[in-house]
Amino acid sequence: MVARTRFDTDPCPVARSVDSIGDWWSLLIVRDAFDGSRRFVEFQRSLGIAKNILAARLRTLEGAGVMRRTPAADGGAHQEYVLTEKGRDLFPVVVALRQWGEAHCFAPGEAHSRLLDRETGRPLRPLDVRSEDGRPVGPRETVVKKLDGGGAAAR
Repeated sequence: MVARTRFDTDPCPVARSVDSIGDWWSLLIVRDAFDGSRRFVEFQRSLGIAKNILAARLRTLEGAGVMRRTPAADGGAHQEYVLTEKGRDLFPVVVALRQWGEAHCFAPGEAHSRLLDRETGRPLRPLDVRSEDGRPVGPRETVVKKLDGGGAAAR
C-alpha cells in the first residue's frame, strides 16, 4: 500500500487544512453534522459509507479536534458525535463548497438541495473575500508571502 503523504508540518495553511479534513468523506461527515446528524447510524445512512471507513474518518476528525464524542443527549448507552468549535469554524468552508457546486456542478434549472437562512427562509448571499479594509479581493488582488528555507517570511 502506498503511504499517505502528510502535510501536518507544511508551512502552507491550505496544505495543513487538507491534511486535517481533506478527504471527501470527512467533509461530507462535517456537512451532515451541520445538518443535525449526531449518531454513527445517521452518518452511515446519509452517506452510504462502509462502517469501517466511517469509523476511521470519525476517529481522524476526533484526532484533528474537529469532532468529539459525547454521551447521548437522550441518556441512551450510545455515544454521539458533535462538532467542536474548530469543527463549527468549518461552516464557511462548507458554504463556499456548496455555493461553488451550485454555480459549477449543476445544469441550468437542475434541482438540488438549498441552504436557507432559518429565520427568513431565503438563500444566503454568495460568500465573498474582502481585504482588511473591506474591499472585495480576488486572486489578482492577493499574493502569498512564502517562507524562505529557514522558516522566515521571504521578501
